[in-house]
Amino acid sequence: MNCIKLLGRSLMAREFDRKVAAMQVRTAVLNGYTALGIPVTVAVG
Repeated sequence: MNCIKLLGRSLMAREFDRKVAAMQVRTAVLNGYTALGIPVTVAVG
């Protein structure tokens, strides 16, 4: 949860639907960074 807060201190939208959309964008960005950090293992031989 702390990482999501670092992407933006607070939700600036007033409408609930826009707040949901903003959180989905933040989650997608966070998942993208997580995917970049996962090592890819390949079987040799």
